[in-house]
Amino acid sequence: MQRWILNSGLASKKNRTVPSESLKPSFIFRFLALVVSAGTLLWSSQACALPNVHEVAQAVDTHYNRLRSLQANFTEIYQGNGVSRTESGILLLKKPGKMRWEYRSPEEKLFISDGKDAWLYLPNEKQARRSSLKKLEDLRSPLAFLLGKTKLEKELQGLSFAPDVKAWHEEDSILRGVPRALEDQIQQVLIEVTPESKIARILIDGTDGSLTEYRLSDQKENLEFSETNFRFNPPEGTEVVEGLNGP
Repeated sequence: MQRWILNSGLASKKNRTVPSESLKPSFIFRFLALVVSAGTLLWSSQACALPNVHEVAQAVDTHYNRLRSLQANFTEIYQGNGVSRTESGILLLKKPGKMRWEYRSPEEKLFISDGKDAWLYLPNEKQARRSSLKKLEDLRSPLAFLLGKTKLEKELQGLSFAPDVKAWHEEDSILRGVPRALEDQIQQVLIEVTPESKIARILIDGTDGSLTEYRLSDQKENLEFSETNFRFNPPEGTEVVEGLNGP
C-alpha cells in the first residue's frame, strides 16, 4: 500500500502543469533583449568586415602603381548634345604616361601619347591633330593615372560609394568623386572596381550634360611593349593640325 501511494505521488508530480510564473513579462523581456543583443553583435561584426572607401581606394592604388604596363579591350560610349555613339578597340598603357588608344570599330582612328605630346590620327580624313599633353583637355588623358603614382583620394574630392548606380558586374563596387582636374569639363566621375581591385568601368559626367563611359575587359598586365607603339609619324599626305583637341 505504501509503495502504491509513493508511486502515485510521483505520477502526480510528473503530470503537474508548469507554473504560469515562468512566463512572466520580465522573462519574455529578458529573452527578447538577448535576441536583440545577439543580432546587434552579429550586425556589428559584419559591418566591421565590410571594406570602406579608403581601403578600396588604397587597394586600387596599390594594384596599378605596381604595374609597368597594361593592355585591355575597351568600349567607349558617349551620349550628349543629341549624339550617341559606341566605339571599341585596344588600349595600351605604359609607364610613365604613355598611351595608345587603337580604335577599330565602327571606324579606325588612333589616339596616342609618348608622355609629352598627344596625337589623334583620323585615317579616313587623312588628318592628324597634335597637342602638348599638358595642354590637352581630353577625357582620355587623365586615364593615364592608372599606371601613375596618383592616389584616387587625392584626385577625386569627396570619394564615396555610389550604391544608387548599377554595376556592370554584380560583385563590383562603384566609387564616386569630383575630379580636381578638368573641373570646367567634368562634374563627377564614377569608377567601378572589381573584387581584385581592378578598374572595370569609368563613367564621366560632363558639365555640358554629356556622359562618357569607358569599359575595360580582358586586362593583361606587365606585358613588354616596344616604345614604337607610343610614337607617331604622320603618313605621307596627312594634314597635320596643331593644338586641336580630339572628338
